[in-house]
Amino acid sequence: MPSALPDGEPAPADGALPPQAALGAAARAFGVYLHVPFCASRCGYCDFTTYTAAELGGGADQEAYPATAVSELALARRVLDAAGVPARPASTVFFGGGTPTLLPAAGLAAMLDGVREQFGLVDGAEVTVEANPDSVTPAGLRALAGAGFTRVSFGMQSAVPQVLGFLERTHDPDRVPRVVDDARAAGLAVSLDLIYGTPGESLADWRASLDAALACAPDHLSAYALVVEQGTRLGARAARGEIPPVDDDALADRYELADEVLGAAGHAWYEVSNWARTPADACRHNLGYWHNDDWWGVGPGAHSHVGGVRWWNVRHPRPYARALAEGRSPAAGREVLDAEQRRVEAVLLGVRLSEGLPVAQLPSPARAAVAGLVADGLVDGAAALRGRVRLTLSGRLLADAVVRALT
Repeated sequence: MPSALPDGEPAPADGALPPQAALGAAARAFGVYLHVPFCASRCGYCDFTTYTAAELGGGADQEAYPATAVSELALARRVLDAAGVPARPASTVFFGGGTPTLLPAAGLAAMLDGVREQFGLVDGAEVTVEANPDSVTPAGLRALAGAGFTRVSFGMQSAVPQVLGFLERTHDPDRVPRVVDDARAAGLAVSLDLIYGTPGESLADWRASLDAALACAPDHLSAYALVVEQGTRLGARAARGEIPPVDDDALADRYELADEVLGAAGHAWYEVSNWARTPADACRHNLGYWHNDDWWGVGPGAHSHVGGVRWWNVRHPRPYARALAEGRSPAAGREVLDAEQRRVEAVLLGVRLSEGLPVAQLPSPARAAVAGLVADGLVDGAAALRGRVRLTLSGRLLADAVVRALT
């Protein structure tokens, strides 16, 4: 089942935000995340807030879900207005999951129309939908593009059948280039997500997945190390000793190979786990997270952030829908960050970006640590002289250590 929500203080029943949420809001971008918590089957490694039909039982209607999500968008507008947060059109919209494309294109379009109605969209807004390769059709992709979607992110994960089998992915790897072509024909930009470090995956397997992904000529690629989470089937297997523990050196080898292969193909890293063909192809929605901008997360288990106030919704679709039907916020809890917490978070997020973190934003002890990080080969010396903390390849592999040194 999905992981537990974080600890925090109770969230107000009406969703009201404290005054700090409005401070400086006009200077921050605003995005909307819409979570679609449905999957055809649960992968053994998955720790996300997603549910299969069997897990849901009854009472959580996929057909009714778009209207429920739209009702949270209306709540969002009321809450932000009441807090004095200035109205801002959404610069990015991201449909994540789960598998959003299990819903009909018309349902996803209705949710996007809800964003337009409550907030509006900036000219050239980025609108992304996640999809499994076996959850889309050419007609469905054309319908999404016609509704205003601009980008699709396919969960490719691997091109090697035995790796996909271990991950319990259901698609045929040969289908990936076909759906990429279908998305391109519809006028959509394409991102591919990959996972490395699966038990039994060789370095040659990982190279084959990278080569297959690049053969599709995507605009954007993400590569994430497999994480074995408690509460998942994979976590249970690890606890029983059925799979080997994670080998950090092997993960580092795979990351270095990804950076080498993707870089040689013209894809530059812009965040530790993300590469783009050009700066314009970077995922603007995710950049909003790393820049600590504002976003409202719609759906069960979705997280939101406005002006240093973070909150998260109840996890299950039934109590989520019930709260909105009764005129209540579906938020389960929240935290209000103080100045020091916000400073630490800005370092944690900003240091992951290739643009680097301004040295001037660091307190004096942390500034003094930069020279040592340069000497250790973790921070780029030339960038540091220009006033930016920019990770080297070694620094990306040890990003957590860099964050500890700077906070």
